[in-house]
Amino acid sequence: MKKELTAKGLIKDISFITLGILSAGFGLKGFLLPNGFIDGGVTGISLLLQVISGYSLSILIIVINLPFIVLGYFQIGKSFVVRSIIAIIGLAIAIEVIDYPTITSDKLLIAVFGGFFLGSGIGLSVRGGAVLDGTEVLAIYLGKKTGLTIGDLILLFNLLIFSTAAYLISIEVALYAILTYLAASKTVDFVVEGVEEYIGLTIISKRSEDIRVMIINKMGRGVTIYKGKSGFSKDGENLTETDIVYSVITRLEIAKFKKEIERIDPAAFIVMSSVRDLKGGVIKKRKFKS
Repeated sequence: MKKELTAKGLIKDISFITLGILSAGFGLKGFLLPNGFIDGGVTGISLLLQVISGYSLSILIIVINLPFIVLGYFQIGKSFVVRSIIAIIGLAIAIEVIDYPTITSDKLLIAVFGGFFLGSGIGLSVRGGAVLDGTEVLAIYLGKKTGLTIGDLILLFNLLIFSTAAYLISIEVALYAILTYLAASKTVDFVVEGVEEYIGLTIISKRSEDIRVMIINKMGRGVTIYKGKSGFSKDGENLTETDIVYSVITRLEIAKFKKEIERIDPAAFIVMSSVRDLKGGVIKKRKFKS
């Protein structure tokens, strides 16, 4: 049974990586490359050098990604490196072999949809346990050394790339590159996190037990109860003990949950925070009741 699950997971990862390669290749050859556009990250550096030097984009993508992949071996692990090497070489082969059609010459459409398909490819590869762009590996490494967030470091890398593009090519190309990067990064977030992005819901209420029962029985979600005390009181008054209800829901369920909680306690204090990853536990017991 364990081997069957492992094989099923491997097939799923390979499928994600394959679709990622095809999508990224389409974004590059169908939109960006024929029109001299660039993006951020390693792909952006490769495109920038290709525009300036005329070297093969396939070779540049492999060569420039190589140091980041080596770094990834020490930061993440062997499985990640093997999958990433396969994904990057696969992208290079797809660019060379597949005859993608040039879709449009409209600059706005190139930036938006080129970024969309490239971001989709990167996101699908991440879901398969690999990367097509090694910038994030370096950002993880430097983040541990500097204390900066991964997002801040990637933004700094890309600002450097866009500034170089503005100096060596033109300001217009750099501005469209920023638009391409924004489209790609938003698409990556959507593909990796999915439409059902998880949200952590913390609820503080005098009717916490009623809310707990509602979440389990009506909303079909698991809950965790924390013991807490109210932090605000006048001098000399004892702090009131209270149960704090915590549950994990999806972004699409926020309005439904808030409505149900307000029915029980309009004065309930609700804190929502994005949850990046989940493992184990009871997330959903059964489907919602209408």
